[in-house]
Amino acid sequence: MKKVLFTLLTLGVASTGAMAQSSVTMYGVADAGLVFDKDAAGNRLNRVASGVASGSRIGFKGKEDLGGGLAAIFVLESGFNIDTGTSGQGGRLFGRQSYVGLTGNAGAVTLGRQYTPYYLALRDVADPFVIGLAGTASNIMSTTNYRVDNMVQYSTPTWSKLSADLAYGFGEVPGDNAKSRSMGGAVHYIDGPLNVTLTHHRQENPLATAQTRNTLLATRYDFGVVQGNFGYADNRALDNSKSNDILVGFSAPFGATKLVASYIHHNDKSSANRDAQQWAIGAFYALSKRSDLYTGYGHISNKNGATYKVGNATDDGTGNSGFNLGMRHTF
Repeated sequence: MKKVLFTLLTLGVASTGAMAQSSVTMYGVADAGLVFDKDAAGNRLNRVASGVASGSRIGFKGKEDLGGGLAAIFVLESGFNIDTGTSGQGGRLFGRQSYVGLTGNAGAVTLGRQYTPYYLALRDVADPFVIGLAGTASNIMSTTNYRVDNMVQYSTPTWSKLSADLAYGFGEVPGDNAKSRSMGGAVHYIDGPLNVTLTHHRQENPLATAQTRNTLLATRYDFGVVQGNFGYADNRALDNSKSNDILVGFSAPFGATKLVASYIHHNDKSSANRDAQQWAIGAFYALSKRSDLYTGYGHISNKNGATYKVGNATDDGTGNSGFNLGMRHTF
C-alpha cells in the first residue's frame, strides 16, 4: 500500500511539473461603436460597427518549455464582427493570425499567417492611434501588406539595443517561386523611451511582372507627460508610380484619459498629383484596466481626384470625414 501511495504521489508531482512547463492562454477583444461618416457632397452614413478602435477577436496562445532555453509557441486568433456575430477576414477560422514556432536564446522562428514587420512598425511605433479609430494611419498610408499567408519569420535576440526581423512569404505558385511572393524585414533600435524602426516590404504580383515596395522609418519617443510619434514612408506601386507619406502625432495621458492626435500628408509623385492630407484627434477614457470608452474624429482633404476615405480599425469608411463613439473590453 505504501508503495502504491508513493507511486501515485510521484506521478502527481511529475504531472504537476509537466503542466507547469506548458501554458495556454485564451484572450480577446470585444469592441463596438457608433460610426458617422460624411463625404464631400454632404452624404451621410450612420451605423453600428465592430472593431472601431481595435478589431474584435478571440484568440489562443501557448508556450511549452522544451528545456535548455528553447520553447515551442503558437498563436491562433479569430476575428469576428460583434455587430452581426459573423466571422471577420472573409470568414477564415483564424484569419487574424495563425502560426507555430520555436523561440530560444538564438531568436525565434515562426511559420504561418502573420503580421508583416512593416505593418507592426506602422501600428506599434509610428501611429499614435495604433491603426484604430477615425485617425488610423491606414486611411492614407499603405497597409495592403499587413498580413501574409505562408510566411516564415525569424526574429533575432537583442544585441546592444539592436534587433531585427526577417520575413519571407511563399507565393506557392507551381513552376515559379517569384509569383505572389513577399519579402520584408525590420531593424529596431530601442533605448528606454526611444524606439526607432526601419522596415521594408516587397510584394510580387501573381505574374511576378511587377511589385509593390514600401519602406518606412518609424520613431516613437516617450517624454513622460507626452509621447511623440513620427513616420516617413517611401512607396512604389504596381504601376511603378512613387509616393511619400509623412506622419506626425502624439499621445498624452491625463489620469484615466488619454488624448491622441496626428497629421498625415500623402505626396503623390505621379503626373496625376493626387495628394491628400489627414487631421485626426481622439480620446480614450479608462473605466478599468480592461474596459474603456473612446471617441475620435478624422478628416481627409483629397486633391485632384484622390479618393482616400476615413475608416477605422476594421472598416475602410465611406466618406472623407468620420466620427466615432464606442466601447472596448479586453479579456
